[in-house]
Amino acid sequence: MAVQKPVGDVTNVNQPPPRRDLAPHLSLLLLCVDVAASTHTLAACPAHPRLAKPMGLVEGPGGLGQGGAAATLGEDGHDAEGKYEEYGYNAQLSDRISLDRSIPDYRPKKCKQLTYPEDLPQISVVFIFVNEALSVILRSVHSVVNHTPAHLLKEIILVDDNSDSVELKFNLDQYVNKRYPGLVKIVRNSKREGLIRARLHGWNAATAPVVGFFDAHVEFNSGWSEPILTRMKEDHTRIILPAIDNIKYNTFEVQQYANAAHGYNWGLWCMYIIPPQEWLDKGDETAPIRTPAMIGCSFVVDREYFGEIGLLDPGMEVYGGENIELGMRVWQCGGSMEVLPCARVAHIERTKKPYNNDIDYYAKRNALRAAEVWMDEYKSHVYMAWNIPMNNPGVDFGDVSERLALRKRLQCRSFRWYLEHVYPEMRIYNNTITYGEVRNSKASGYCLDQGSEDDDKAILYPCHGMSSQLARYSSEGLLQLGPLGSTTFLPDTKCLVDDGRGRTPSLKKCDVVSRVSQRLWDFTQNGPIISRDTGRCLEVEMSKDANFGLRLVVQRCSEEQRLAAPVCGIFTPSDGNRAPSLAQAAELPPASVEGEQRPCGRARRLKWPASLTFSHMYRIE
Repeated sequence: MAVQKPVGDVTNVNQPPPRRDLAPHLSLLLLCVDVAASTHTLAACPAHPRLAKPMGLVEGPGGLGQGGAAATLGEDGHDAEGKYEEYGYNAQLSDRISLDRSIPDYRPKKCKQLTYPEDLPQISVVFIFVNEALSVILRSVHSVVNHTPAHLLKEIILVDDNSDSVELKFNLDQYVNKRYPGLVKIVRNSKREGLIRARLHGWNAATAPVVGFFDAHVEFNSGWSEPILTRMKEDHTRIILPAIDNIKYNTFEVQQYANAAHGYNWGLWCMYIIPPQEWLDKGDETAPIRTPAMIGCSFVVDREYFGEIGLLDPGMEVYGGENIELGMRVWQCGGSMEVLPCARVAHIERTKKPYNNDIDYYAKRNALRAAEVWMDEYKSHVYMAWNIPMNNPGVDFGDVSERLALRKRLQCRSFRWYLEHVYPEMRIYNNTITYGEVRNSKASGYCLDQGSEDDDKAILYPCHGMSSQLARYSSEGLLQLGPLGSTTFLPDTKCLVDDGRGRTPSLKKCDVVSRVSQRLWDFTQNGPIISRDTGRCLEVEMSKDANFGLRLVVQRCSEEQRLAAPVCGIFTPSDGNRAPSLAQAAELPPASVEGEQRPCGRARRLKWPASLTFSHMYRIE
């Protein structure tokens, strides 16, 4: 798949003289490379304080934060708060920490005994940044130079996604051109493209057979590149993820993270998950970890293969979801994805994200785009997780025809195959009849809500459409409330329960309810919600003592009472692979005229195409 040349200029500097690199097993000596002789010789290669010092930066060994230790500025940190707001980390402290500091070697001990082939492919390392602190960017550059054998590191590509900061223009250009002549290219986007398309520009500029994509706020561990390039040499269809450690945003202390795979929930938000059982059973901490997807801050690909499978989806915006989509695609289309514990990169988890504050919208948009292309009948789970209808979801995710054509051309497997073979830990909700918000006609601005997770009591709360107000009704009769318990690593969504002992409905783990019928409910759309066990109705009553003056109760079903009204099922249309029973279909009310007054509000009748396997029900707007 062809990608257009990057927007903006690419700065290339002259051919490199012999480079100087930090030997992986040394902390204070520099490894100088005699390119002509293709040999390595040890020497005390000096840093370049004349370049760093005028910019207020520090080079060389020692100083604050050495060895990945926590650092503080003490009384000198008078501007630190403003820097936190701007960058999401302590940029003032970063400026005082050496660009060449060492960090702890958190590789499993056995990694240090492994040997690797000499004829490994070269790598282009791509860093993406927008309005990062200069010292953090340069520490990323120094770290990869210091910890990568010179003959393997072909180039470093810095992609500036149209930063506003002045020091990221002249100062950055001047520094890298003099400090690393010929090694660093700078790609400058003339408009802000977002992380996804900025990475595509970096791929376009790369010339090595292997390309690594990294956030520009990372530090590399010793020996990170050789295990990755070895696995790539063995099989070019692998996408390799370094194991991630943490750099604390406030002290720059480097903390070890446990070995993990990278998973996600049905909203396509990424998360660390426990490695597969077969990896745990093997007992070899150095072995690759099969992973369903990636966190997204760092990954390495074969450049040509990445192009063949469609790169990152250029129709996605900013970032969010592209990391999950790539995991689905590579597995479904014949490749694989893995985490390597012997290759480690430390990453700053920022408190403030770049680009804008509405990243949730772009994550939702990108998630729907991925679902429509790759997830087949399971795409309903993504809409359900975001608590939006499948018809007219209110999100324009763009044209996906090219991506569908790509999937057809690559002859990719089904998402069902992916769930069975790659991500079996996902919970499946194909027994869903309908989902959405549950409201009441006499208090239509208030929704059924899971409330505090500590007290296990459902409440009424102003409607906001987020996952705490996601109600899901199953073919069994369960009424579950709250975010989907997407994987077996997470607790499942709790069931609404009427135990008959009081007037307050409770939320309990579905499998611990003492009598099964206590967790089962019947309802007709726009009609009362009735406990199968007690025959009582879920209702709302006015109370001066309750939050917002409204209390959720279960009681003998009211008829036309002035101050008590049944809570009505008001749900988002859903899809899946189980048809409603004849009884369920018979309970669907007749089509209503738009604007017709009904006992529980106005309803819009949605068509129920025969090709769909769930009944399409309503959402009261």
